[in-house]
Amino acid sequence: MNIFITGAGGFIGGSIAAGLARDGHRVRGLIRRAEQADDLKHLNIEPVIGSLDDTDLLVTEARAADAVINAASSDHRAAVETLIGALEGTNKPFLHTSGSSIVGDASGGEASDKIYSEDDLPAPTPDKAPRVAIDTLVLDAAKRGVRSAVLCNTLIYGHGAVPNATSVQLPRLERQAKKSGIVRHVGRGLNIWSNVHIDDVVDIYRLALEKSPAGTFYFVESGEAQFRDMTTAMARALDLRGPEDWPLEEAIEEWGYEMASYGLGSNSRVRSKRTREVLGWQPKRTSVIEWIEKDMVR
Repeated sequence: MNIFITGAGGFIGGSIAAGLARDGHRVRGLIRRAEQADDLKHLNIEPVIGSLDDTDLLVTEARAADAVINAASSDHRAAVETLIGALEGTNKPFLHTSGSSIVGDASGGEASDKIYSEDDLPAPTPDKAPRVAIDTLVLDAAKRGVRSAVLCNTLIYGHGAVPNATSVQLPRLERQAKKSGIVRHVGRGLNIWSNVHIDDVVDIYRLALEKSPAGTFYFVESGEAQFRDMTTAMARALDLRGPEDWPLEEAIEEWGYEMASYGLGSNSRVRSKRTREVLGWQPKRTSVIEWIEKDMVR
């Protein structure tokens, strides 16, 4: 299969692209920085230099591919519209990457017992409404002859395929800890996120390309953990002080509003039946705490 994937220089996109290339697919990967081209070539990914704003390039690549995966941005509506338009009427697979902060409650590090399923999604907060609207656009593309699916990832951990490409949440905690000498979490760190290992994420994208019905939304999760437990494990792994509580206002100064309020300071507890029942997915790694303690530090 000829596959075009955006975000191929990143943690998620690069890992998916590398996994599909190992499977024997021809993979063309969009990257913004030409200096990443050699890294992709070493992974048997054909680099395509450009950005999500290069409309003509996106159209050309999408029309030439047998399947398209958007792993560059969950929030770039124009690129999604362009890719759907290029694929309309082809019944080709189009996998769009979203993130489970769409159900985040911005609790400031306090706990919640609310757990969401794929059939039980809350109304989005104003902050997340544009992302949810893009997810809906992708799902509605099924009515336009596109075998579309949304893969809504939770907190992803593990080491990616592309050098120097890291996930979003845990590396930010780690960098702050190394810089200050103290491991911190937002508020009291009682908030809980579902999570999944990057290798299991790659498996889900592989299965979705093969099996997903058009217009299907999936949460991607294999467990959950409280942030206080993750930062406690991180303090042990890094042999640093902590963990310590950090007021939300100070965390925002370090990480910005979006990351501090949602990525690190909210609850995002979800469950997926569809990945198991529709795709037949079985995760191989289910403990982020074990990974932090044994595998995070290289």
